[in-house]
Amino acid sequence: MLWKLSGSIIAGVALALAAGASVGLAADPSPMDSELRAIESEWARITYQVPNADDQEKQMEALAAAAARVADRHPGRAEPLIWEGVIASSEAKYAGSFSALGFAKQARAIFEKAGRIDYRAVDGAVPTSLGALYYMVPGFPIAFGNDAKARQYLEQGVQISPDGLDSNFFYGDFLYHAGDYGKAAAVLKHALAAPADRDRPVWDAGRRAEIRALLAKVDGKLASER
Repeated sequence: MLWKLSGSIIAGVALALAAGASVGLAADPSPMDSELRAIESEWARITYQVPNADDQEKQMEALAAAAARVADRHPGRAEPLIWEGVIASSEAKYAGSFSALGFAKQARAIFEKAGRIDYRAVDGAVPTSLGALYYMVPGFPIAFGNDAKARQYLEQGVQISPDGLDSNFFYGDFLYHAGDYGKAAAVLKHALAAPADRDRPVWDAGRRAEIRALLAKVDGKLASER
């Protein structure tokens, strides 16, 4: 499908990943938790609050280097790898079509590595992120996109995080593009029913706005079918 070729669509993967990748800090956070919370906060600031695309690109590039250093300091942990994958996906937003696919392939490899360590880490961010990649990139012979794999991964993500904003948003988006508007509407409404995340207000507000915008498209499709 041609919609998959859009660099902005590929970049949308990052929105899911970061949203799902909350580090879940304990009362007395470990050094790794603190580092990841800083990465997470900076990602949300760049994504939702930096208006200039050139500034976003430069700051996301610097954040990618910081995330890689965190991953290097904590080998054998899935959480830093997940954030490294999130940011690699984000960098696709600023790249041309060929480079965007390169970032998508890089992100897939990172998420697969994280999954081999802990597939269920950070509320199922691995299957949700892989599912998003598989339905957003083109299929063979251009890239690795595969709707059957996407559905499998996304449904696993929802099983792990049944009330998650990200797991439901990306599953709902997949269903929308697959033409299953009734189920997409139900999934997206379920996502909006989740309690607000007061620890991550920038991300929470941004993700809910995206869900509402997608739900409006779904409702429009349903109305046209009546």
